[in-house]
Formats: sequence, C-alpha cells, structure tokens
Amino acid sequence: MKKPIVAIVMGSDSDLPVMKESVAVMEEFQIPYEVMILSAHRCPEETARFAGAAFEKGIKVIIAGAGGAAHLAGVIAAHFPLSVIGIPIKTPALSGVDSLYSIVQMPPGIPVATVGINGAKNAGLLAVQILAVNDNKLGKGLKTYKANLAKTALAKSDKLRRVGVKNYLESVQK
Repeated sequence: MKKPIVAIVMGSDSDLPVMKESVAVMEEFQIPYEVMILSAHRCPEETARFAGAAFEKGIKVIIAGAGGAAHLAGVIAAHFPLSVIGIPIKTPALSGVDSLYSIVQMPPGIPVATVGINGAKNAGLLAVQILAVNDNKLGKGLKTYKANLAKTALAKSDKLRRVGVKNYLESVQK
C-alpha cells in the first residue's frame, strides 16, 4: 500500500457513518489515506502529536470531522502547516449548528476550510481538488467526475419531462 497523503480524523467512532463518505471519495480517486479517531478534548496530547508529525509523514491534507464543540479541525490546523478541512457533524442538541460555528470561527492565521453539516463527501472532493493542483491525473479525474454529475442531472431532467411529475415521484420513492 502506498504511503498515505490524506488523513481522515474523527472525534468519535459515532462520527464514522458520516466520515465514511470521505473514505469513499479517497477510494474512488485512488488516493492513499489513513483513518483514525482522535479527540481534541479526550486525548489532546495525542491529537497535537499526530498533527505535528503529519507533515513530515507526507500527509498533504487532513480532513477532520467532529460534533458539538468540534475543536478537532482547529487543533489540528494549529499544528499542521497545510490544508485542513473541517466537517461539522450533526448533533442531537443543536443539529450541527454548534459544530459548524466551532469549526468556521477560526482566529486569523489558523484557517480551516469548512464544508456543510455532515458534508464528508464534499470534504473528500475538496481534498481531491487541493491535491489536483499538482496532479494532472487527479485533475482529469475530477473533470470526468463533474461531467458525470452533469450527465446524471440532465438524464433526470429528461425523464421528468417524459414521464411527468406524478410518475417521476412514484419512481423515485420506490
């Protein structure tokens, strides 16, 4: 297996059902990655140690998802010199808005790119876009990916036009 260049980190194993979408994107684009559970609050020394050593290990982008106070991405960004992408995880108490605010409100000098609540797929795609700046193969893969998105959307529009609203809704609700 190739050395990982993306790290996918989550604050708790309860975040894995969301974070698996970032994993799926890494696998789709064949990007070597590692996945781990680290908590900014439960194991702060280990989190700081990981983030401080990630650059020397060859990690180019870190994707960090957490809920609640959601300090994981910010703590990692404080110790890692390259791109960190934060994923606010939806919480029962405030539906992820607390997580979103915690990640997006970083102080000057410690940026964290932030995607939408539970936006792990977009975080994975953003990581691919960051890596594609220096990788033409990834850039071409992204062009194909986006062309396929357009093709799918246009096919749905064509089907809607052909079968009508009622039949379309019945077909997608099955």
